[in-house]
Amino acid sequence: MTKPATLDPRPHGFDAWRAREDFPILKTEAHGKPLVYLDSAASAQKPRAVIEAVRHVYEAEYANIHRGVYELSEKTTAAFEGAREKVRAFLNAPEAREILFVRGATEGINLVAQSFGRAFLKEGDEIILSALEHHSNIVPWQLLRDITGIVLRVVPVNNAGELEIDAYAELLNTRTRLVAMTHVSNAIGTVTPIHDIVRLAHERGVPVLVDGCQAVPHQKVDVQDFDCDFYVFSGHKLYGPSGIGVLYGKAKHLEAMPPYQGGGDMIRSVTFEKTDYNVIPHKFEAGTPHIAGAIGLGAAIDYLEGLGIPEIMAHEQAVLHYATERLSRIRGLRPIGTAREKASILSFVLDRAHPHDVGTVLDGEGVAIRTGHHCAQPLMERFGIPATARASFGLYNTPEDVDALAAGLEKVLEIFG
Repeated sequence: MTKPATLDPRPHGFDAWRAREDFPILKTEAHGKPLVYLDSAASAQKPRAVIEAVRHVYEAEYANIHRGVYELSEKTTAAFEGAREKVRAFLNAPEAREILFVRGATEGINLVAQSFGRAFLKEGDEIILSALEHHSNIVPWQLLRDITGIVLRVVPVNNAGELEIDAYAELLNTRTRLVAMTHVSNAIGTVTPIHDIVRLAHERGVPVLVDGCQAVPHQKVDVQDFDCDFYVFSGHKLYGPSGIGVLYGKAKHLEAMPPYQGGGDMIRSVTFEKTDYNVIPHKFEAGTPHIAGAIGLGAAIDYLEGLGIPEIMAHEQAVLHYATERLSRIRGLRPIGTAREKASILSFVLDRAHPHDVGTVLDGEGVAIRTGHHCAQPLMERFGIPATARASFGLYNTPEDVDALAAGLEKVLEIFG
């Protein structure tokens, strides 16, 4: 594939055309045409290194972990806990025991809501969210509200989709007990000012949970630098397996929180009268975990760090800028979300064509995008639209993918006028 002169990422030390060779699915077709995958915000494709790591677990190194005294179990346990250490280093968390393996970011948020929230929040206490949130960072707090009587406050966004930081500062008060905020909007790509969000909350002694699903694939995340109290992300958006995710929590919070679920491995001893709980992180990892998923996530981290997170970020920003300029020439196309700081998401609406129709026509051209409200219905309401078409970019996307998207949109215009 020839690299166009308009965008060559090699000065950044990263070659997306070479990286594409690591993703077997990108060699497949859709409707008889080469697959153009522009839906990494929903779920990223998997490099061969991750596929092989998961296969190796099941073929050569699988056993249940932690309690086995035989060699195979000890090997699998070492690989599983080695993955935990990889996540710790990836986030620059102080201790591996602050890394909890969960099914995904959704479970991580629910864990904090049901454990931290039910233990330490009471009627009249307030939680601050933002208008940018994914439903997974709204509904768990509504469930908690319905049980405890807490109050939810929402930070608005401006017409560009940027968080109104002054309004956030005004919402913080003596009743605020938690801030739960996205790092990057999954619907429109806005990067929120996490340092300011955490700083302002901590000035009032308020802990902060950050939804990092859309941030970790696109930028270096340092939880000690942010000083956030909780950070969640899902493995499948980080080029890892589905069904695995991470909750980072400061040890002081995790140690004070009651268990979220009961079962095996989260206990020290059990009688019918009393149970003594295990230490963190095991206190929050009841039952047999997704062993291969955690190991696969570790392989994904190895793969990304081998390529270089800053280099990936520079390439993706170049693709985003190219796409923004290229699609601006499409008649009747209006971008939704024009924040100055954006990650690899371009959300838009097209005159005379519903986003679902746009997605269907593009699918016939082999171009896979996401259409709908993106589990962010309050944000759609803010912009007065029911849905958008969303192209989201990963490390493997190139200008040719953008050109294929643009050509597909021109076909949409031919059909719908």
